Amino acid sequence: MSMLRRTVLAATLAVASVALPAAVAPAGPAAAALPTAAVALGDSFISGEGAGAYAPVVDVNGVSQAFPGWSAANSNAYFCHRSPNASLFQATLPGISARFNLACSGGQPYDIASASSTRAKGRQVAAQLDQLRAVARTHDIDLVLIGLGSNNSSFTFGSVAEKCANRFIADAWTGWWEFWAYLGGPVEQEPCSDADLATAAQFSAATAETTAAVRQILTTLDQIDADGQHRVVFQDYTNPLPTDLASVYWDEDSRDDTRDKFRALGAERYAAGCPIHRASLAPGQRFSQGLGTMVSSVRTSLAGEFPQADLVYLNVQRAFDGARLCESSGSPGNALATPIRLMDGPTGTFVTSLSGYDKLDIQRIANACGTYFQTCQESWHPSAAGHRVLGTCLSGAATTAARTVSCVRSSNGTITVS
Repeated sequence: MSMLRRTVLAATLAVASVALPAAVAPAGPAAAALPTAAVALGDSFISGEGAGAYAPVVDVNGVSQAFPGWSAANSNAYFCHRSPNASLFQATLPGISARFNLACSGGQPYDIASASSTRAKGRQVAAQLDQLRAVARTHDIDLVLIGLGSNNSSFTFGSVAEKCANRFIADAWTGWWEFWAYLGGPVEQEPCSDADLATAAQFSAATAETTAAVRQILTTLDQIDADGQHRVVFQDYTNPLPTDLASVYWDEDSRDDTRDKFRALGAERYAAGCPIHRASLAPGQRFSQGLGTMVSSVRTSLAGEFPQADLVYLNVQRAFDGARLCESSGSPGNALATPIRLMDGPTGTFVTSLSGYDKLDIQRIANACGTYFQTCQESWHPSAAGHRVLGTCLSGAATTAARTVSCVRSSNGTITVS
């Protein structure tokens, strides 16, 4: 055999010896599919505020924070109030094997991409997107529930509620000639107007802020979701109060809330969970509708930017119809929302009746809410029963072919998602 033929043969065998294993080796095991997950992001209406049984929350330093006591700083991560009774855990979600509640009571659009602890009055928790990325490392995210916008750099739900309730209480217990000083100074006694809640300019700013935050969520999901398939449900907000109070709450001792000093009526409405002027109710309804318009607008804008995304707007503004605070006699026991409740200091005991209290007592009790917000932050949120209803709403939104759905409670309590 010539030298040339031996060289060619050797080269041929060398190539074969390299190629053969690749050709005949058995295929390696396929990567195991990650377990599926549903995730909640946003603020108190999603975290489960009002639903009780709050779980420990890992803070920005990686430390799990259980209940720290009523006098602890309200910035403590625990006061995110993530409840196992929140709507995410009440919903029927076919194909979902795990659920993660990353929402935080008081959450703002800022908190999506930045640690809440880095803003004024923020809680000591990491950015919600950082928490979302951690979930994506172990799970395939198939559903994301977002409730965002009622708190922002222009206004917050808590401040709106506090303002209108404080005005009513001040009006009920003091005369127009008396000085009424809460922790932050004098408190007005007039019913709330639309401008007291949120102006058109504030709604516009809040819409832009919320849109930017949700854009960050969608962009991140596209980067981290294991299979790139996920439905995003944008839920709006449910007003805890009706369009008008039941007539039983209109007056007491022949005094209504247009008179000067009406303590008996004030005590009656507080006990029922609705310390509010009747004249404040219509602006409050328009405020809720404005939040709905904002959430719908966010969804519409981002659907145009992310045409392949599976985005659903869930309107829950009528989900509590017939079961709002003071909508009928027997409130708050027959309502789906939590009543306004205060403590006389960080005692852990709620004051359920203001009968017999004088104005100095009322001032002291109200100031406890301002100093220790955790003592009153559950007020006017969906209760555990309310979250069960919202869970039904989410069940429908998770499976519908529509991109805009409404969840409505009928007079007999039936919940319809259409």
